[in-house]
Amino acid sequence: MLSRIVKLALLCLCTSALSQAEVSMPNIFGNHMVLQREFATPIWGQASPGETVTVSIGTQRHSTDANANGKWRITLDPMQAGGPYHMTVAGSNTLNFEDVLFGDIWFCSGQSNMAWSVSLSNNAAVEIASANYPQIRLISVPQVGTQEPQENFEGQWTTCSPESVANFSAVGYFFGRRIHQSTGVPIGLVDNAWGGSSVEAWINQETLAASGQFEDLLRYRNAAVKDYTEQVHQQKMDNYQAKLAEWQADKKGRKPRMPRDPRYNQHRPGNIYNGVLYPTIGYGMKGMIWYQGESNSGRPEEYRSLFPFFINETRKLWNQGDFPFYWVQLADFKAESADPQASSWAMLREAQTMTLDAVANSGQAVIIDVGEGRDIHPRDKQSVATRLVRHALANDYGYDLPHQSPRFKSMTAEGNKVRLQFNHIDQGLYSFDVKEPIGFAIAGADKQFLWAQAKITSNGTIEVWNDAIPEPVAVRYGWADNPVINVYDRNGLPLTPFRTDNWAE
Repeated sequence: MLSRIVKLALLCLCTSALSQAEVSMPNIFGNHMVLQREFATPIWGQASPGETVTVSIGTQRHSTDANANGKWRITLDPMQAGGPYHMTVAGSNTLNFEDVLFGDIWFCSGQSNMAWSVSLSNNAAVEIASANYPQIRLISVPQVGTQEPQENFEGQWTTCSPESVANFSAVGYFFGRRIHQSTGVPIGLVDNAWGGSSVEAWINQETLAASGQFEDLLRYRNAAVKDYTEQVHQQKMDNYQAKLAEWQADKKGRKPRMPRDPRYNQHRPGNIYNGVLYPTIGYGMKGMIWYQGESNSGRPEEYRSLFPFFINETRKLWNQGDFPFYWVQLADFKAESADPQASSWAMLREAQTMTLDAVANSGQAVIIDVGEGRDIHPRDKQSVATRLVRHALANDYGYDLPHQSPRFKSMTAEGNKVRLQFNHIDQGLYSFDVKEPIGFAIAGADKQFLWAQAKITSNGTIEVWNDAIPEPVAVRYGWADNPVINVYDRNGLPLTPFRTDNWAE
């Protein structure tokens, strides 16, 4: 009888132990990770409710109890750059993390031009062969679109090597490499970009609704999913498979495109927020770089408020104050125009520039000269990263170097000429390739723009005129989808596209 009681007791103990949740952590924590230096870094995970969890690294040891939902969180004391360290997280089981460094974390976010890999960029073979940087660490977050917040993702940290860098974000890697080469600080790069993504997908849908600013946007996006069911999607897939089979048989026309389910795509508000951003929120970081806007170019006026709203809300999520946020302005794209033209891409660039005044601790890399008319994905990601990293080196790492592209300041009409003044000019302006500045258009009160002649003066202003317009009232520069321009400062930073008017196009 006693033996039976003992056996039952042991069975109960084993069953109780098995019912307890093991200590676990999301994959943003792992071997080879970089933790943010000089910052009270949060560490979090899951365990059994009430279970004591202890985190140890270096000379630090912190303990806490999991809450009623099994969630736990501790905060490390700030650490200087360095490592490698061994970190343990112990409860009913022990997690061991090897080769942990303290350095700077940069999130690399946006759409396909941020996701664009090193292997598809200029000089790919050389860039990959030379990517031996053991103190640069890389992690990618998969593209999961959902309205349900995800606690984790499939991914792991890797050491930067020719093998690991090939499919990583080119802009992210070139940016991080420049910082590491300049400072010697370990760098962690988180690539969470999603090709074709709209900025509203990066924002919690409830937050968008609560703002009261974006009712039309939410109505438009949610209409696409209102009556979209599994049955509807299956019908579309069946039609696609039939058309694909026809195309494979004769290879005539364009290959059919697989239908995208709007319930889970990269446009629906909240989808990327929940599926990509959520499992990383709070991971200590230095800042964020952003390359997006193409998918919102059809609604540039809306982007004037939506883009700064996204930045401010993302900063609230991380609770790190106004962390550095640097973005890439849209490149030149599509066909060049023989005459001055209306352009939604120009207006989107304008919205991006306006965000500089709306958001603190921000910066913009102007790449109006780096694009490719026939391809929305320019291969020269090195120039993009170099212009981005100027902001970080100057603002965050103490380097005294020019980092802002020249920007329109004011205009004065003097007879049939307009005199333009600019901010952020270092060592004067310069017209590339030919002596005459190219890319200016001028208009009178009739709002009809004509190409203008222009001249850079000795005091850094630019005079603009067209003899056919005796009383000019407005000037535009680089105002097209794919403008022909050539004005830079002496550091090779291009003049920011602008217009002096606010006329509806």
